[in-house]
Amino acid sequence: MNVSTKKFLSLFVFTLFFKVGFSESLPNATSIIKKVNDAEDGIQVTRKVTMKMIDRRGKERTRETISYRKYFGKDRKTVIFYTDPANIKDTAFLTYDYESINKEDDQWLYLPALRKIRRISSKDRGDYFLGTDFTYEDIKKEGKISIDEYEFSMEGKDVVDGNMVVKITAVCKTNTIAEEVGHSKVIMWIDPAINIVRKSLFFDINGNRLKTIYVSDIRKVDGKWTRHLLRAENHKTGHQSIFRFDKVDYKSNIPDRVFLKSSLRRGL
Repeated sequence: MNVSTKKFLSLFVFTLFFKVGFSESLPNATSIIKKVNDAEDGIQVTRKVTMKMIDRRGKERTRETISYRKYFGKDRKTVIFYTDPANIKDTAFLTYDYESINKEDDQWLYLPALRKIRRISSKDRGDYFLGTDFTYEDIKKEGKISIDEYEFSMEGKDVVDGNMVVKITAVCKTNTIAEEVGHSKVIMWIDPAINIVRKSLFFDINGNRLKTIYVSDIRKVDGKWTRHLLRAENHKTGHQSIFRFDKVDYKSNIPDRVFLKSSLRRGL
């Protein structure tokens, strides 16, 4: 059997498997989004996060951080402390993601050089987070999706990195929401086997391609599917940001005081 025949047979088998795997009717888009939001991600978790920013010329900058996240009932709180390099050390970011749609989420940023804590209002949540290509909203949601702010539609099936996925489009319900989050719609490639978004393509207010977020190195930690590598590519600037998650610990006992606004000044 020659090489061409082998390649053809391999492609045929994969295509057949793909069709059989998705032979049943596609599920409702909103039900898939709910499963993503309900996926087990631990009551609390500690992580080391290395942030690398790469400009269009290939110049790199690296930041080292420690991230803590904890659920208080259905409310999720996250705090990030910068540990390196020296010129940004002790910078800290705190976010409260409330379950209730009637309560506005809270976000604060501490800049040690100014010795000031600045509140990030909801209208600024679409701003980019400290020189990265991830927004404050991206940092807060961590792969979850605000069901009440989008209209969802199922676009069909696809394959991402060899994994069968469903393709869902999310369109902002109002212009106000679009202006706040900094995009008008998102196309998401969701892996229904593990309920994780593997890829997201964002469009700006005018409908132009804005950025793509790629999720890879997804592994189980303590029985929970965990994202270890995120890459955001800005299609307008050519800038990229890579977040690497290491030392993921779901068993750490994080004191509640770590998530107080006053902890931003105290640091680690």
